[in-house]
Amino acid sequence: MSSTVETGSRPSRARLVYLDWARGIAVLLMIEAHTLDAWTRLDVRRTQAFRDATILGGFAAPFFLWLAGVSLVFAAARAANPRDGVRAVFRRGLEIFVLAFLFRVQGFLVTPGGPLLLIFRVDVLNVMGPAIVACALLWGAARSPAARVALFGAAAIAIAMASPIVRASALVDRLPVWFQWYLRPAGEQTTFTLMPWAGFVFAGAACGAVLVEAHAAGTTRRVHGALAAAGAALVAIGFLTAARPSIYASSSFWTSSPTWFAIRVGILTIALSGFYVLDAAVNRERGHSALSSWLAPLGVFGRASLFVYWIHVELVYGYASWLWRHRLPLWATAAAFVAFSSLMYGAVVLRDRVLTLRRPRRSGAVTHAAPA
Repeated sequence: MSSTVETGSRPSRARLVYLDWARGIAVLLMIEAHTLDAWTRLDVRRTQAFRDATILGGFAAPFFLWLAGVSLVFAAARAANPRDGVRAVFRRGLEIFVLAFLFRVQGFLVTPGGPLLLIFRVDVLNVMGPAIVACALLWGAARSPAARVALFGAAAIAIAMASPIVRASALVDRLPVWFQWYLRPAGEQTTFTLMPWAGFVFAGAACGAVLVEAHAAGTTRRVHGALAAAGAALVAIGFLTAARPSIYASSSFWTSSPTWFAIRVGILTIALSGFYVLDAAVNRERGHSALSSWLAPLGVFGRASLFVYWIHVELVYGYASWLWRHRLPLWATAAAFVAFSSLMYGAVVLRDRVLTLRRPRRSGAVTHAAPA
């Protein structure tokens, strides 16, 4: 789910291609998670292979949220002045929050039969939007790059550490039921919650604030090395603390534990630095290497992440795939994932061609994907 306006499959010079590649991987993980959940036979879910595939697909949402945090900082930094940057990011967060409800309305109309209450179901866009708004406010409140990193990092840590406490608190029961869904799981009404999922946006924003200064100072390579080392340290700390008794009266490693949050943030940080290394390798080959050709589809997916998210959910869970819903063995789901990913890639290419035909022809015009 890109935090930029998507206007075509070609990147502008202002974009960081390795961010697009990372977001493209998140798109594929998202498709894998949804096809695995919707199409695999129920009896297969007890196997180790299914559990491993589920863990892999579970990185899609954290990656999207984390990359949204990284991207929003770059978008704010590119603005003419700090006030414009805050306003642009704040507006983008509100837009994403509104899109969350429009997406649910579309699902209700395209696949009728469910309760009207599902329109208010809390999903990843419901979390991403408010988190981006909060990041915009913190960006405006900070007076220096170091202060921004500190504020974003502190917010991420606070959300991760408070999640088990908030989820178990009786005070949440006194809140309106609509707000409870944003704080702790509530059956089918809550796919994601602000606690701890919003923390990934703040963690990504902290990383983005570091990278913005590194790009400005020309030290990106060294900083990515440091970020990869920090990510490895987070993974190690997460596993070490997970092996010790929990400090919380009630906590689940796979949902609300700060240790699992730290491990995932560490893995995402290492992954982003890895994509930077790939980008540097492609640049050394002046973009003509086989590696560049292999990575190009990831960039296309990354720049169209919101579009793919928008169209694929109903196709995976709706009437279009009803005949094989929960009917495929694991190997068939894997084959269907490859075929469906190819279909989504074709849809993106077709969309871009339509947009190109509709765009006014101007001599020497350049396709841009400007920060929203």
